[in-house]
Amino acid sequence: MSVDPNAPTQGGFPVPPHAGGTPRPHPARYLVPALVAAAVAVGLGAYGKVHDPEGTAFNLAGFSSTSAVKSWLGTTSLGFALLQVVSALMVYGRLPGPSWSAGLHRWSGRIAFLVAVPVAVHCLYALGYQTYSTRVLWHSLLGCFFFGAFSAKMLLLRSEKLPGWLLPVVGGLVFAVLTVVWLTSALWFFRTFGVTT
Repeated sequence: MSVDPNAPTQGGFPVPPHAGGTPRPHPARYLVPALVAAAVAVGLGAYGKVHDPEGTAFNLAGFSSTSAVKSWLGTTSLGFALLQVVSALMVYGRLPGPSWSAGLHRWSGRIAFLVAVPVAVHCLYALGYQTYSTRVLWHSLLGCFFFGAFSAKMLLLRSEKLPGWLLPVVGGLVFAVLTVVWLTSALWFFRTFGVTT
């Protein structure tokens, strides 16, 4: 027995046809990544706000200060994130690229994230969530948002049948936020104190 998908339902309204005959994913499937993103961002911000700043969390030999370490690690993270954007354009066929573009995309993203983690740990543990100037407020807010958006992107990667535009939009958002976090921290440091180690 076949069923006409356009036949009226019990309520008298026709069921809208689906392209390709497959049902559309329920919008609630995007709710979990969004909730996780919000929980991560709010959790980091709350921890940074209630935690008493320790002043320092780490330092690396060869650097003059923890601010220099953070600025260089942040710059390294942004560089790998930029490489991830370029390799994503290769994967999606927007730029010509080698057959290993997908691997380059995955590994540049992993490295960008791993290099950003010590910076975030230092910011939250040593400085906390601060709002004493517009620059610092945006840096604190977007730093927490970055890790929430990144978490959502990682969860969406595991989802099947995503709309083709969703991952590029979320990935672009993650990159844009990381760029503003870098502008409000590392670039500010380099312009204020000079390009120093």
